[in-house]
Amino acid sequence: MSTKHQELAKFIWSVADLLRGDYKQSEYGRVVLPLTVLRRLDCVLEPTKDAVLARHAQLKDMGVQNMDPVLRKTAGLSFYNTSEMSFRKLLGDHDNVALNLRAYIGGFSPGAVDVLEKYGFDTQISRLAEAGLLYQVVAKFADIDLHPNVVSNHQMGYVFEELIRRFSEISNETAGEHFTPREVIKLMVNLLLAPDEDDLVTPGIVRKVYDPACGTGGMLSEAQDHIQAHNPHATVEVYGQELNGETYAICRSDMMLKGGDPTKIAFGNSFSQDGHEGERFDYMLANPPFGVEWKKVEKFIKDEAARGHAGRFGAGLPRINDGSLLFLQHMISKMKRPENGGSRLAIVFNGSPLFTGGAGSGESEIRRWILENDLLEGIVALPDQLFYNTGISTYFWILTNRKEPARRRKVVLLDGRDYWTKMRKSLGDKRKMLTDEHIAELTKTYAKALSIADDPEHPQHGKVKVFKTTDFGYQRITVERPLRLRFEVTEETVALLSEARAVLKYAERESLLAAAKSLIGTSSATRTEFAMKLNGLGKLPTAVEKAVWEAFSVSDPEGEAQTDRKGEPLPDPDLRANESVPLDEDVQEYLKREVFPHVPNAWLDESKTKLGYEIPLTRHFYVYQPPRPVAEINAELKALEAEIQTLLGQVTA
Repeated sequence: MSTKHQELAKFIWSVADLLRGDYKQSEYGRVVLPLTVLRRLDCVLEPTKDAVLARHAQLKDMGVQNMDPVLRKTAGLSFYNTSEMSFRKLLGDHDNVALNLRAYIGGFSPGAVDVLEKYGFDTQISRLAEAGLLYQVVAKFADIDLHPNVVSNHQMGYVFEELIRRFSEISNETAGEHFTPREVIKLMVNLLLAPDEDDLVTPGIVRKVYDPACGTGGMLSEAQDHIQAHNPHATVEVYGQELNGETYAICRSDMMLKGGDPTKIAFGNSFSQDGHEGERFDYMLANPPFGVEWKKVEKFIKDEAARGHAGRFGAGLPRINDGSLLFLQHMISKMKRPENGGSRLAIVFNGSPLFTGGAGSGESEIRRWILENDLLEGIVALPDQLFYNTGISTYFWILTNRKEPARRRKVVLLDGRDYWTKMRKSLGDKRKMLTDEHIAELTKTYAKALSIADDPEHPQHGKVKVFKTTDFGYQRITVERPLRLRFEVTEETVALLSEARAVLKYAERESLLAAAKSLIGTSSATRTEFAMKLNGLGKLPTAVEKAVWEAFSVSDPEGEAQTDRKGEPLPDPDLRANESVPLDEDVQEYLKREVFPHVPNAWLDESKTKLGYEIPLTRHFYVYQPPRPVAEINAELKALEAEIQTLLGQVTA
């Protein structure tokens, strides 16, 4: 942004000085942002204001009900205002500023009114009026010249984004929910678009960009700027959806101020109120909220998941307390088909989607579906403490359905955790930032990583590693060992029997326990022999008989191996073990090498085998650090002890 734009943003920002004392810093944006929008719209509509008013009066006299299309055409814009008021006229009636300002806002076309309502600006009008500030604040904005011949749409977009950034950064408690740091967005857009830069310069291209959790619209703006920087004549259509009303208003305002189509920014929950149903996009990017549960829309999502891949959530459902992978499936459903050009998308996740959920779980099945369909291009690990409201580690997932032939069935992992510089002043949990040099280096490294993926040997080195999609899959097998028991009646086993649920409900409980106590000291190495000794207990109900055997059976490695009615060995649940076998390894060979040498009587229960997928990125980049030599540690301890003794001597001297 040039110095002129910064000065203009600084001047608008200075209006917030009037609010000091009556507003908290985190609330300044609720006044300044909607008034900036109003002043810009006022300036933009000024040349056609008289024509719109005349046409409105004419249509009213004619009894026309649907004036909207005609008035839009008269204004030459997607919005208009039918009020006699303007910012200058508002100042002419000092005592009725609130009344006239509300009338002025009410004169806007429906879409613009909706934006201002989502800001909740009517509440701020009352609050400013009560504090005696409304006239002063409106007067300040009336002095700001935002006419299009002075400030272009593109320049206005920069100014508004600068204001959004400033207000978001001072609102540390909520900034991270709706605002992604600009340098993080820039890197994300670079990684998303870099492989297509040759295509982006094609004359007359049209590209559609989408963000299902668009917040204030920073990602959409950055993607649009990136494409148009490569090709000023490209047409970039941006689409978004946002659940938070105020944030939605900011994003939609930004689109209006840039001369874009604000109707492409939808309001509501992307899962249950898809504002762009049926649309397909060239590029998608998002920073959805981390670890947010989807219980409020649980029924809708489960109903859609029941439709399988005819819906958006056919790959699986993650646990209820984290909807991250639902956002990813939603975005994948909006990819263009490969024969129509395909799509690329980037999304910010915390570590959970990489590995949460064992084989067969919803998360694992979603990862499995993504990898088996060869949609995952790469994952980039970012430094921690990059975001305003969380210090945890984060990751970019980059997906595409149009991989180059040489890159198919391969996934790039890039470790970017060491690319950061410490901020001079923390902003909430944000203590680190990416410099332009870091962004350039990571972009270059990722592009190089994609070229490495073209190498059939896909070498592993440094910050970049390339894997086959199947490398992240595994078979979760269940290894059983025989159940071996001996049988005995002791005071302890009788006590166990007395607490069994079936025995507690048994009408003849006392007689049973008395008979059992009379057998204390009885034991046997075989089930058949012990059954004969239990005849004295009499005929028992099935549930009680089962409780008797469970109480008097004791696990013993040297005991009798138990079998079912078919003579097959019964497994011991306490000795059951689960093993993870790489997907491309033969399970029987694994058992011969890893299991049978140690437990030759073990066997595989194939009915319990499950496929699982996880991406243990941290493990793949782990570098072993050997512990310090013991002699070095001892020497350091002795030096510290000597230092402590010296200090104690000075104190007691």
